[in-house]
This record gives sequence, C-alpha cells and structure tokens, in this order.
Amino acid sequence: MGAPVRQCSSWSATNTKDEEEVPTLLGFAGAMVDVRKWPMFSLLSLEERTMVRQACVFGSTGNEAIYITHTNEVFVLGLNYSGCLGTGDSVSTVVPRKLDFLQGKKVISLSYGSGPHILLATEDGQLFAWGHNGYSQLGNGTTNQGLSPVTPNLLNKKVKEVACGSHHSMVLTQDGDVFAWGYNNCGQIGSGSTANQPYPRKVTGLLQGKIAVGITCGQTSSLALVNNGEVYGWGYNGNGHLGIGNNGNQLMPCRLSAFQGLCIQQIVSGYGHCLALTDEGLLYAWGANTYGQLGTGNKSNHLSPVQIMADKERTVEVAACHSTNTSAAKTQSGQVYMWGHCRGQCIVLPHLTHFSNIDDVFACFATPSVMWRLMSVEHDDFLTVTQALRREFDSPETSDLKFSIDGKYVHVHKAVLKIRCEHFRSMFRSQWTEDQQMVIEIDQFSYPVYRAFLQFLYTDTVDLPPEDAIGLLDLATSYCENRLKCMCQQIIKKGITVENAFTLLSAAIQYDAEDLEEFCFRFCVNHLTQVTQTVAFWQVDGAMLKEFISRASHYGAFKN
Repeated sequence: MGAPVRQCSSWSATNTKDEEEVPTLLGFAGAMVDVRKWPMFSLLSLEERTMVRQACVFGSTGNEAIYITHTNEVFVLGLNYSGCLGTGDSVSTVVPRKLDFLQGKKVISLSYGSGPHILLATEDGQLFAWGHNGYSQLGNGTTNQGLSPVTPNLLNKKVKEVACGSHHSMVLTQDGDVFAWGYNNCGQIGSGSTANQPYPRKVTGLLQGKIAVGITCGQTSSLALVNNGEVYGWGYNGNGHLGIGNNGNQLMPCRLSAFQGLCIQQIVSGYGHCLALTDEGLLYAWGANTYGQLGTGNKSNHLSPVQIMADKERTVEVAACHSTNTSAAKTQSGQVYMWGHCRGQCIVLPHLTHFSNIDDVFACFATPSVMWRLMSVEHDDFLTVTQALRREFDSPETSDLKFSIDGKYVHVHKAVLKIRCEHFRSMFRSQWTEDQQMVIEIDQFSYPVYRAFLQFLYTDTVDLPPEDAIGLLDLATSYCENRLKCMCQQIIKKGITVENAFTLLSAAIQYDAEDLEEFCFRFCVNHLTQVTQTVAFWQVDGAMLKEFISRASHYGAFKN
C-alpha cells in the first residue's frame, strides 16, 4: 500500500516533527473523510463511529477493518481471513474487538498485504506484524500463521513507515534504512537472489549510503525514494512496473534514470503500475495498463514513466494501492480525478469526480473497496468545539470586535483571541487603548494575510497561496507564533515552483526560517538552469547572489 512520502525536504504523510506541529493543516494522512462511505462501518453504532479517529479497510473483498479511537484504543472487525485481525484466533466478528497490545500507543503507519497480512508502526518506532505468514512475510523466521502479533527483529532500529506487497514486507527506519523480507520469487526483497527471506534484511546495493525517505510496494515489486528525490525500484518488472525501460525482473535496487533532473515528491504503487509526483506538481505513470490505470488514453503498457494530466492544473497528491488497478489524483484547487478500474469499467483518461477527497475514490469506485492508506476520519453527526469555532469565525451576529484591513472588516470574538494568542492577551488588557475599541485598524499587513491569521486562530488551518504565505510567515514571526510559522513553511514547500523559488528563498532568509531556507536552496540547486533564467533571480541584491553562488558551488552544482 503506497503512501505519500517526504523527499527533497518536501512534505510527507508519515509523521515528522513539522507535521506533528501542524496536524490540522495536513491531517494524519491528508484531508479527512467520512468513514461511513465504507459498508464495513455500518456495523458500528453511531456512538462507536463518533469515536473513530483513524481507519483502514482491507482484505481481498474489503471485509476487514481496523480503526483507532480518539483515546488511541485499537479495534478490529470483519472476516478475519488468515487471522489478519490480530485477535489471537481466526474467528470472524461483526462486533469490534479490542487489540489490547496496542493500548495507548499512537499508530503512525499501517499497511496490508493481500495475503492478507498487516504491518503496523507506532509513534515510538515499534513494529508489529500479524496475519498470513506462508512466505515468512511476518519476519519472525517461521511460516506459521500469525494469529497474534509478532515483533520482527530490526536490530534496535525504530520504524517510521511500513509497506506491504502481496506476500512481502518492507519498512523504513527513522535513520533512513530500508528493510525487506518475505516472498522473493521476483527479487522484491532486493537481496540479489530469489530465495525467500524469513527475517528482516537491510536493502543495500545502490541504496547503500543513501537516506531513504519513502517506500511503497506493488504486488511483487518495491520502490524507495531517497532524500535527493531519486527513485529506486526492484522486483517484478514484467509489465514495466519498475519504469527502467525494459521488462526484466531486478533482484537489486536500480535507479529510475528517466527521472534524471526531476525531484520526486510522492510515489505510489498499484497492482502492477506506479505513479510519481514531482516537486513541481508534474505527474508520471508507468507499468501495466490493462484497465487504463496509467491515464494515458489507451491500454498500452509503458516500460518508462510518461507524463499524464499535463493539461490539468498542478497536481498535489496521488493515490494507488497494490490491491487495485485504480488511480486517483488531487489538484491544487481541490479537484479529484480518478482513472483505471472503476466498478467493472475501464477509465483510460483521468475523470473529474464530484469528490473533495482522494480517499473517496477507493470507497466508491475501487474493486475491492479498500483504503489505499490509513486515513483520518471526519464526522458530521455532531458539532465539536472546533467545528463550532470554525462556524463562528467572521460572524457579524456573534462577534464583539472588528478588524479593519485595507477597507475590509473581519469579525472576531475578543475572548477567542485572548485564549488563542499571547499577542492579543496582552493587547486586551485594560491599560491598552485597543481594549476599549470596537474597531481596530491594521495597516502593516494585507487583508488576505491578516484574515488568514485570524482564521487560523479559529480553525488551526491555513489556506493561502505560497506567495501570500510569505506575508503570513512575516506576521507569525512578528507575533512569535511558532506553530503558524511552521505551517507557513509547509505551504511554501508545497507551492514552490521554478518561477517563485528564488523569491521564496529570499523570504526564508529574511525571516530566519532555517528549514525553509534549506528546502528552497535545494530546490533552486536542483532546478538551477531554469531558476537562473527567472526575473526573481536577477532582481536579488548582489550580496545574496554571491552567497547563493558560493553555497551552490560547495553543494556541487557546478561540477562537470
């Protein structure tokens, strides 16, 4: 099961320090969706559904599910084929059963194989595996069925991401190593042979010495992404799964040379095809295409990556999972497209759906109806405190204060501002004149920026283009809002392009945002030729230009 991954210092769906600081902006696994779209969850009562925070539906017929509550309790229900529910037996259940061994642990990554077997990683780096084990895909050295969870030996390494093929397993450790084990008939373990691997084995070869930042599995193939945006693949390649220009299986990692000069931001694997998204929002597909899952307009396989959706706006997220031949993508404005296997039909070109969330594609169109990742859940059965605050933002009916910016008003509540922001807590003290005012004039920030700041205090979210996020970064720095500062940096990272890269780099330096500065610098170096041809590059002052050239030289940008 593929998942969005971090590379070129870009964003990831797995938890990192930045993302822990901005959970509502990115969500655990992207935008939230309603779990009731999956029939499995109609077995839960309304009270049980309102407790669900994360969920995953899996299995060959989509009839197994695991979910995590707001109190970090883990429950399972469904057919329990091959003991894949981890309950210690193979008994099916329509009543949720609690997995006590995960009590109080925060789940950060989960993946399933079509055996089925399960891999699960917790926030403290622990790894658990259970389910089908006929090929040692649980990594405990046996082929005994795993009715109860086991903990594969990873030499004290802490895990941050997991991925499953049909009968093989792969994990990414916190220090950037990749381990694989299980079925290896096509070389999907990357060991250099086709012998099954009963224990976790570090994947080396061309990955040796490189820091991996993301992993994904097809049925019998594997892909890894490293921190400079390069992609490596190994395993089955009969339909061009590995994107290396031929259809020969690879027993060791090989680099996808077609992406030379591109920086990959996200990779996902379907049953026999793959999708990759660059840091500029370009989408590529390769591999099997029997159902049109490559989105090229025909059903011809492709041995090398081909660009798709070139006529659409910037793509920001893609989805696929090894259980299906369905593909999906989301654009910058929130439009969701799907293609491939759709309820028995073959959709050969990206089709615009009515969905606002990429996960809904798999609930409604995919066969089987499984989830492509562990997802977060949104409820509309009741109004939470967060939802109530969101609704009352900029509401003239209930507000007791207005901000005037560029001749426009934003209606707010003094109490909310004092609770949420130390700047306003100080401002609304009796000795300050602002405490007596009904309207406060703001002239140092633009209307979009200041309104976005006030909205953030109500919603914990920010919705601004990267250019405006620079202004919000300035505000966040001035108001000492470190969390908002991190969120602005994430927005800028996701929205960086060749045209605005140097402008964003200058802003990062100006506002002393070191992580953002490093990200923008690497982007500029990775796209050096194009960036140096932009207006922003030649408008920068001489001192900064000299510093950039010197730094880029040390980075190796000018080597032959």
